Amino acid sequence: MTRPSTRVEVTAPAATGTTRVRKSRIDPLYYVFLLPSLVIFTLAVTLPAVLGFIYSFTNSVGFGDFDFIGIRNFIAVFRDEGVLGAYGFTLVFSLVTVIVVNAVAFLLALGLTSRVRFRAALRTVFVIPMVISGIVIAFVFQYLFSNSLPLAGKSMGIEPLATSLLANPQLAWLAIVFVTAWQSIPSAMLIYIAGLLTVPAEVYEASSIDGASPWQNLRHITLPLIAGYAVINTVLGFKNYLNAYDIIIGLTDGGPGVATRSVAMSIFRGFEGGDYAYQMANAVIFFLISIVIALVQLRFTRGKGGIAA
Repeated sequence: MTRPSTRVEVTAPAATGTTRVRKSRIDPLYYVFLLPSLVIFTLAVTLPAVLGFIYSFTNSVGFGDFDFIGIRNFIAVFRDEGVLGAYGFTLVFSLVTVIVVNAVAFLLALGLTSRVRFRAALRTVFVIPMVISGIVIAFVFQYLFSNSLPLAGKSMGIEPLATSLLANPQLAWLAIVFVTAWQSIPSAMLIYIAGLLTVPAEVYEASSIDGASPWQNLRHITLPLIAGYAVINTVLGFKNYLNAYDIIIGLTDGGPGVATRSVAMSIFRGFEGGDYAYQMANAVIFFLISIVIALVQLRFTRGKGGIAA
């Protein structure tokens, strides 16, 4: 008994010179969920930003009548030594804090992904600072730096610690770096832990067979494979530290004098003092500088750790 063969003929449609493209229909429910978010974002972010940009070219005090004065506010910002000092402090503080946070967070992540006991419990302990409000942390450390640490310094005969670091114009910024890093390290550490857990164990096994040392594994395997996570921590950290406000308010309130006044503090204090349009110009400049810094970061990190152009 022979099995009959089955023949299938496919007839191509006649060429008409045109190509019909079927467009997928978008579910109207999509717009139902999108519209509220779009309206809220427009009213809370886009509209204030546009209005602030317009007011930066005026002499407005935040209410009442105003006149357009061109770029005089922007010229005044570049001539204001107090504002320039705030920019200098903010940039130096952000750079130092990014380095400290990433270095400590990476070392902690290495330790908490190694074969140590109570890893889960230690991870829980280390992330506690991340869930505490910044202003609460600042007030606690303000008491420690102003009272407990000077008492300990006097009792141990350590002269530099006998007085509050927060009262020293040259050292107060180090206290802000320390407290900011204390709060920021847990989130950066979790990102590094996630990156370290993605590295295949087979890679380390192969390197151990070849006789690689722990330092060689770290340099040639671990660091290149988690470079993308370092980029994430650097970009997010720089963005957050440029906007530093609550911890500085709780620790030094911008003092001693204006030694630790950030750009964000200058802008908000200007609003309180009636320099609305002037500080709007300051905010526009700060926004543009932040964009430039982000673009520079992306330019130098493009293609590293899986980050494409």
